[in-house]
Amino acid sequence: MSSKPYPTTDVERSLGAFRYVIGIDEVGRGAVAGPVAVGAFVLDLKTLDVGKIPTSLQDSKLMTEKSRESVYEQLITWAPGFAVGMVDAKDIDSHGIVAALAQSAVRALRQLAELDEIKDALAQNQVHILLDGTHNWLEHVVTRIPVTVRAKADRDCVSVAAAACIAKVTRDRLMIDLAKEFPMYQLDGHKGYASASHIEALRLHGPSEIHRVSWLTKILSGE
Repeated sequence: MSSKPYPTTDVERSLGAFRYVIGIDEVGRGAVAGPVAVGAFVLDLKTLDVGKIPTSLQDSKLMTEKSRESVYEQLITWAPGFAVGMVDAKDIDSHGIVAALAQSAVRALRQLAELDEIKDALAQNQVHILLDGTHNWLEHVVTRIPVTVRAKADRDCVSVAAAACIAKVTRDRLMIDLAKEFPMYQLDGHKGYASASHIEALRLHGPSEIHRVSWLTKILSGE
Protein backbone atom coordinates (compact mmCIF):
# COMPACT_ATOMS: atom_id res chain seq x y z
CA MET A 1 0.00 0.00 0.00
CA SER A 2 1.33 3.43 -0.93
CA SER A 3 2.31 5.75 1.91
CA LYS A 4 1.55 8.78 -0.23
CA PRO A 5 -1.67 10.61 0.71
CA TYR A 6 -4.40 10.72 -1.91
CA PRO A 7 -7.38 13.06 -1.71
CA THR A 8 -10.99 11.94 -1.28
CA THR A 9 -14.40 13.61 -1.55
CA ASP A 10 -15.22 13.04 2.14
CA VAL A 11 -14.85 16.69 3.14
CA GLU A 12 -16.84 17.96 0.16
CA ARG A 13 -19.70 15.61 1.04
CA SER A 14 -19.66 16.77 4.67
CA LEU A 15 -20.27 20.44 3.85
CA GLY A 16 -24.05 20.17 3.69
CA ALA A 17 -26.81 19.86 1.13
CA PHE A 18 -24.97 21.58 -1.70
CA ARG A 19 -24.86 20.19 -5.20
CA TYR A 20 -21.66 21.93 -6.25
CA VAL A 21 -18.41 22.37 -4.35
CA ILE A 22 -15.79 24.68 -5.83
CA GLY A 23 -12.31 23.86 -4.61
CA ILE A 24 -9.92 26.83 -4.61
CA ASP A 25 -6.16 26.97 -4.21
CA GLU A 26 -3.32 29.25 -5.26
CA VAL A 27 0.10 28.76 -6.78
CA GLY A 28 2.97 31.18 -7.22
CA ARG A 29 2.36 33.02 -3.97
CA GLY A 30 6.01 32.82 -2.96
CA ALA A 31 7.56 33.44 -6.37
CA VAL A 32 9.47 36.64 -7.10
CA ALA A 33 8.60 36.70 -10.80
CA GLY A 34 5.43 36.07 -12.74
CA PRO A 35 1.81 36.14 -11.66
CA VAL A 36 0.04 34.53 -8.78
CA ALA A 37 -2.58 32.07 -10.01
CA VAL A 38 -5.75 30.82 -8.34
CA GLY A 39 -7.44 27.67 -9.56
CA ALA A 40 -11.14 26.93 -9.10
CA PHE A 41 -12.45 23.43 -9.76
CA VAL A 42 -16.08 22.34 -9.63
CA LEU A 43 -17.35 19.04 -8.25
CA ASP A 44 -20.97 18.10 -8.98
CA LEU A 45 -21.79 15.93 -5.99
CA LYS A 46 -25.07 14.80 -7.54
CA THR A 47 -23.48 13.20 -10.59
CA LEU A 48 -19.98 12.55 -9.25
CA ASP A 49 -18.47 9.24 -10.33
CA VAL A 50 -15.51 8.63 -8.02
CA GLY A 51 -14.21 6.11 -10.50
CA LYS A 52 -13.36 8.99 -12.82
CA ILE A 53 -11.16 10.80 -10.31
CA PRO A 54 -7.63 10.62 -11.77
CA THR A 55 -5.79 7.98 -9.77
CA SER A 56 -2.56 10.00 -9.80
CA LEU A 57 -4.17 13.16 -8.39
CA GLN A 58 -2.38 14.37 -5.26
CA ASP A 59 -1.22 17.55 -3.62
CA SER A 60 0.41 19.20 -6.64
CA LYS A 61 3.62 19.73 -4.65
CA LEU A 62 4.01 15.95 -4.37
CA MET A 63 3.54 15.34 -8.10
CA THR A 64 6.16 15.45 -10.80
CA GLU A 65 5.76 17.90 -13.65
CA LYS A 66 5.01 15.01 -16.01
CA SER A 67 2.36 13.62 -13.68
CA ARG A 68 0.73 17.04 -13.25
CA GLU A 69 0.51 17.45 -17.01
CA SER A 70 -1.10 14.03 -17.37
CA VAL A 71 -3.60 14.63 -14.57
CA TYR A 72 -4.39 18.09 -15.94
CA GLU A 73 -5.50 16.58 -19.25
CA GLN A 74 -7.76 14.15 -17.37
CA LEU A 75 -9.23 16.85 -15.15
CA ILE A 76 -10.21 19.25 -17.91
CA THR A 77 -12.26 16.56 -19.66
CA TRP A 78 -13.93 15.38 -16.44
CA ALA A 79 -14.88 18.56 -14.60
CA PRO A 80 -18.25 20.29 -15.05
CA GLY A 81 -16.28 23.52 -14.68
CA PHE A 82 -12.81 24.85 -13.93
CA ALA A 83 -11.00 28.16 -14.23
CA VAL A 84 -7.73 29.91 -13.41
CA GLY A 85 -7.46 33.57 -12.52
CA MET A 86 -4.15 35.44 -12.43
CA VAL A 87 -2.78 38.79 -11.26
CA ASP A 88 0.56 40.01 -12.55
CA ALA A 89 3.68 41.20 -10.73
CA LYS A 90 2.88 44.90 -11.21
CA ASP A 91 -0.44 44.57 -9.38
CA ILE A 92 1.16 42.45 -6.67
CA ASP A 93 3.68 45.23 -6.10
CA SER A 94 0.94 47.86 -6.08
CA HIS A 95 -1.69 46.15 -3.94
CA GLY A 96 0.00 43.32 -2.05
CA ILE A 97 -0.21 39.56 -2.32
CA VAL A 98 -3.44 39.04 -0.35
CA ALA A 99 -5.33 41.49 -2.55
CA ALA A 100 -3.80 39.81 -5.60
CA LEU A 101 -4.97 36.40 -4.42
CA ALA A 102 -8.48 37.69 -3.88
CA GLN A 103 -8.61 39.35 -7.29
CA SER A 104 -7.29 36.19 -8.95
CA ALA A 105 -10.04 34.18 -7.28
CA VAL A 106 -12.67 36.69 -8.39
CA ARG A 107 -11.48 36.33 -11.98
CA ALA A 108 -11.70 32.54 -11.78
CA LEU A 109 -15.14 32.59 -10.16
CA ARG A 110 -16.46 35.03 -12.75
CA GLN A 111 -15.45 32.57 -15.45
CA LEU A 112 -17.33 29.79 -13.68
CA ALA A 113 -20.38 31.99 -13.15
CA GLU A 114 -20.74 32.27 -16.92
CA LEU A 115 -21.54 28.53 -17.11
CA ASP A 116 -25.30 28.03 -17.24
CA GLU A 117 -25.43 25.23 -14.67
CA ILE A 118 -23.25 27.14 -12.20
CA LYS A 119 -25.23 30.33 -12.77
CA ASP A 120 -28.45 28.46 -11.94
CA ALA A 121 -26.89 26.77 -8.93
CA LEU A 122 -25.68 30.11 -7.56
CA ALA A 123 -29.21 31.48 -7.84
CA GLN A 124 -30.48 28.45 -5.90
CA ASN A 125 -27.78 28.63 -3.21
CA GLN A 126 -26.42 25.26 -4.26
CA VAL A 127 -22.73 26.21 -4.33
CA HIS A 128 -20.15 26.00 -1.55
CA ILE A 129 -16.47 27.00 -1.75
CA LEU A 130 -13.73 24.91 -0.15
CA LEU A 131 -10.56 26.97 0.30
CA ASP A 132 -7.14 25.60 1.14
CA GLY A 133 -5.28 27.16 4.07
CA THR A 134 -5.95 28.60 7.50
CA HIS A 135 -7.08 32.11 6.53
CA ASN A 136 -10.11 33.12 4.49
CA TRP A 137 -8.53 35.54 2.03
CA LEU A 138 -11.81 35.51 0.12
CA GLU A 139 -13.81 37.10 2.92
CA HIS A 140 -13.90 40.61 1.41
CA VAL A 141 -14.65 39.55 -2.16
CA VAL A 142 -16.92 36.52 -1.78
CA THR A 143 -19.94 37.34 0.36
CA ARG A 144 -22.83 35.47 -1.26
CA ILE A 145 -21.32 31.99 -1.37
CA PRO A 146 -20.45 30.08 1.82
CA VAL A 147 -16.73 29.43 2.24
CA THR A 148 -15.10 26.70 4.30
CA VAL A 149 -11.38 27.05 4.99
CA ARG A 150 -9.43 23.86 5.60
CA ALA A 151 -5.73 23.33 6.21
CA LYS A 152 -4.13 20.75 3.94
CA ALA A 153 -7.20 20.68 1.69
CA ASP A 154 -4.85 20.43 -1.28
CA ARG A 155 -3.70 17.11 0.19
CA ASP A 156 -7.02 15.77 1.46
CA CYS A 157 -9.78 17.07 -0.84
CA VAL A 158 -10.29 16.18 -4.49
CA SER A 159 -11.75 19.55 -5.49
CA VAL A 160 -8.86 21.51 -4.01
CA ALA A 161 -6.14 19.14 -5.20
CA ALA A 162 -7.63 19.45 -8.68
CA ALA A 163 -7.76 23.26 -8.43
CA ALA A 164 -4.11 23.36 -7.40
CA CYS A 165 -3.07 21.05 -10.24
CA ILE A 166 -4.98 23.09 -12.83
CA ALA A 167 -3.47 26.34 -11.52
CA LYS A 168 0.05 24.92 -11.29
CA VAL A 169 0.09 23.56 -14.84
CA THR A 170 -1.45 26.74 -16.24
CA ARG A 171 1.06 28.98 -14.47
CA ASP A 172 4.04 26.74 -15.28
CA ARG A 173 3.14 26.80 -18.97
CA LEU A 174 3.02 30.59 -18.84
CA MET A 175 6.43 30.77 -17.15
CA ILE A 176 7.89 28.48 -19.82
CA ASP A 177 6.54 30.85 -22.48
CA LEU A 178 7.96 33.85 -20.60
CA ALA A 179 11.35 32.13 -20.51
CA LYS A 180 11.53 32.59 -24.28
CA GLU A 181 10.93 36.31 -23.86
CA PHE A 182 13.33 36.69 -20.91
CA PRO A 183 15.92 33.92 -21.48
CA MET A 184 18.50 35.42 -19.14
CA TYR A 185 16.46 34.36 -16.06
CA GLN A 186 15.94 30.68 -17.01
CA LEU A 187 12.31 30.87 -15.90
CA ASP A 188 11.47 27.50 -17.39
CA GLY A 189 13.57 25.86 -14.68
CA HIS A 190 12.50 27.59 -11.47
CA LYS A 191 9.15 29.07 -12.66
CA GLY A 192 9.90 32.43 -11.03
CA TYR A 193 10.91 31.26 -7.56
CA ALA A 194 14.05 32.53 -5.87
CA SER A 195 16.45 29.74 -6.80
CA ALA A 196 20.20 30.31 -6.65
CA SER A 197 20.40 30.61 -10.45
CA HIS A 198 17.53 33.08 -10.49
CA ILE A 199 19.11 35.28 -7.84
CA GLU A 200 22.43 35.19 -9.69
CA ALA A 201 20.67 36.25 -12.91
CA LEU A 202 18.87 39.06 -11.08
CA ARG A 203 22.16 40.39 -9.71
CA LEU A 204 23.70 40.27 -13.16
CA HIS A 205 20.80 41.64 -15.24
CA GLY A 206 18.54 43.35 -12.71
CA PRO A 207 14.78 42.78 -12.52
CA SER A 208 12.44 42.81 -15.50
CA GLU A 209 8.84 43.92 -15.91
CA ILE A 210 7.61 40.51 -14.76
CA HIS A 211 9.45 40.66 -11.43
CA ARG A 212 7.87 41.61 -8.12
CA VAL A 213 10.31 44.41 -7.50
CA SER A 214 9.11 45.16 -3.98
CA TRP A 215 10.05 41.59 -3.02
CA LEU A 216 13.63 41.81 -4.23
CA THR A 217 15.26 44.34 -1.90
CA LYS A 218 16.46 41.83 0.70
CA ILE A 219 17.29 39.17 -1.88
CA LEU A 220 19.51 41.44 -3.94
CA SER A 221 21.11 43.04 -0.91
CA GLY A 222 22.04 39.63 0.46
CA GLU A 223 20.21 40.18 3.76
